[in-house]
Amino acid sequence: MNQKLNIIATIKDGVAIALVNYLSLVVTAALYLLTVWIPYLNVGTTIAMCSLPAEMAKGNVLNPLFIFDGKYRKNMGEFFILMALMGGAIIAGFLFGIIPGIVISIAWSFATVLFVDKNLNALEALRESNSLTYGNKWRIFGAKFLVVICLEIVTAIISFIFGLGEIGWLETIGTIINLVVIIFAVPALYGVEASIYRQLTSGEIIAVETPDSEKSE
Repeated sequence: MNQKLNIIATIKDGVAIALVNYLSLVVTAALYLLTVWIPYLNVGTTIAMCSLPAEMAKGNVLNPLFIFDGKYRKNMGEFFILMALMGGAIIAGFLFGIIPGIVISIAWSFATVLFVDKNLNALEALRESNSLTYGNKWRIFGAKFLVVICLEIVTAIISFIFGLGEIGWLETIGTIINLVVIIFAVPALYGVEASIYRQLTSGEIIAVETPDSEKSE
């Protein structure tokens, strides 16, 4: 039986992972966006981007140039099969009342990561992702959802404060601040995913921190 993830501990760990890799993630994203229009190369870089949680989970600082490694283009055919299977099943799930689509998307959320990191074929990656997430689907959803909600609240507050009086230059400053917040939040989401992936694949679930006063009782 899978151990249960702790949402708050996972978010804290994810933010810590994101901070270590923050600049590398920004550069990696920039390189990806600058080259995504180049045929053939863009397939490899897209597959490499799918492996980010696994790379971050290793505890090393990312080398942004890793996305150009030719190994990521080796199994592009199998990758397209994986994406087609995932897309078709998730769409079908949403047609049956939305919730099945959400459950399937969470169950298979690490399929692309496993495909690259563990060198699995499409069906193996789907099965393994479903197995790893079993019993933790709503905790995975909750951890990511909390990060997104926090981002929405912060950006809404900033927009409200700097939008008072409809002063143009203040609204511009508010927009810039919101952009900075978003640029930080996206790596945080990757960090949370990396933390979840590391915990589920290693079986070492992060324990809830207990204050020293409680420990001594």
